[in-house]
Amino acid sequence: MGVIAKRSSMTFYSDPTSHYSHRVRIVLAEKGVAVEVKDMDPDNITGEVAELNPYGTLPTLIDRDLVLYEPNVMMEYLDERFPHPPLLPVYPVARGESRLLMYRIQRDWCVLVDAIVAAKSKESVNRARKELRESLISISPIFSEKPFFMSEEFTLVDCCVAPILWRLQDLGIDLPEKQVKDMLEYMDRIFDRESFQVSLSELEREMRD
Repeated sequence: MGVIAKRSSMTFYSDPTSHYSHRVRIVLAEKGVAVEVKDMDPDNITGEVAELNPYGTLPTLIDRDLVLYEPNVMMEYLDERFPHPPLLPVYPVARGESRLLMYRIQRDWCVLVDAIVAAKSKESVNRARKELRESLISISPIFSEKPFFMSEEFTLVDCCVAPILWRLQDLGIDLPEKQVKDMLEYMDRIFDRESFQVSLSELEREMRD
């Protein structure tokens, strides 16, 4: 991990409660990038973000004249800009598989997390909670196969998965321990990483007992 080295200076405008902002903060911590993290209210975007980001959204990453406002683009940019430690596989096939996993996490899990957070109706929230819970239970056995998510090494895929798992309690999702033992062990490994601890905002720390 590279949470101590300081190799750059940039500004990251972050929503301190969003799993999308969190995933980028994990990458920044893994790379040991010297970054100024500015927490903002996503409902009250002002200043530089409003001027430079055409969508006025968080997260927004500014590196000199470059402005990025899509989390996965930020993560891959950081991985290429700071190649050590690498967070995507070297070989094209494995890189493609990692990108596909990130896409599936977005389609299968992130949309459900977003639906719970949006809380448009009790019925929709309960439905999203049930679907996410069942999906996590069904996939739990794969966490026994390798130390990280479908990989021998920590990757950008873990950076997408970990923020969701960290938020389960806050999202009102209670998993049966006996059925998700492998997942819980994975969570312990990831949450204990120095980079993960560094990445947490104060509000995120309050999400878990």
